[in-house]
Amino acid sequence: MTAMVLSGAVFGLGVYLLVRALLPSRRGAVATVARVDALRARVAVPGPARAAAPVTGRLAPLRARVGSRVAACYRRQGWEVRSLRADLAVLDRGWEPFLATKVLLAACGLFFGPLVFAVLWAAGFGSGPAVPLWLALLFAAVFFVLPDLEVRRDAVVRRRNLRRVIGAYLDLVAMNLAGGRGLPEALTAAAEVGDGWALRRVRDCLADARITGTSQWDALGRLGEELGVDELRDLAASLGLVADDGAKVRESLASRAETMRQRELAEIEGGAGEKSQSMLVAQLLLCAAFLVFLVFPAAIRVFQM
Repeated sequence: MTAMVLSGAVFGLGVYLLVRALLPSRRGAVATVARVDALRARVAVPGPARAAAPVTGRLAPLRARVGSRVAACYRRQGWEVRSLRADLAVLDRGWEPFLATKVLLAACGLFFGPLVFAVLWAAGFGSGPAVPLWLALLFAAVFFVLPDLEVRRDAVVRRRNLRRVIGAYLDLVAMNLAGGRGLPEALTAAAEVGDGWALRRVRDCLADARITGTSQWDALGRLGEELGVDELRDLAASLGLVADDGAKVRESLASRAETMRQRELAEIEGGAGEKSQSMLVAQLLLCAAFLVFLVFPAAIRVFQM
């Protein structure tokens, strides 16, 4: 009886929260300011760097509707989720399709939990055919969180590659400044050397700054804010301070590139140390298993005697 009451209470609370989140409510000050900032950023920074990949597939209309409604719900509640948005921006993935994926996976988890329980009950591991509600809710919560874990894992790898490219980009800018070019020309020329995704994002950012009439270092700072890369924000701040002195700019860029390389080498050495430690632990476990394999027959004989 107690389990049934608790299950009904949890189910009723979930239904109430779902209805409360989906029904339109009075927009608060935080949600209004967030919506104004989002519209201002969308207008101020146009271009291909802002364009998200179109939703394709058989479920494209459903995903588009679900994504727009869930995004509107996030705006009404004032949930910005800046770190997750930065991870999606690094991966060139849209916000609304990502939300649609989370919600649809959670809906699949609601049906996957009872399916797993039915298989276990058919195999003889269950006490009855009644499906516990907590199992469906557990699978729904796990499926809802899985896209976040995937995005954060992929974003870490891509940010590491972006920092490596930015270090090389700063060296190229310093070389162009040493060749007699001005700072705007050096930033643009260095971004046109390669065609990777990182330099393409920087090139698009500089082109948008030229179109909108803003300074290039401010545009780089906004790009760092969007992608969650501290190095770009620090670079924009330092360029804003020494933009008028070519020698100071060149020295600042060279020192910053050297710092980024040293940090990358430290991270590589730390990763190598962690791998060597894990290999040492694996070797110790293998030796322990081999010793158990050797001692086990003798121990069995001793205890049988």
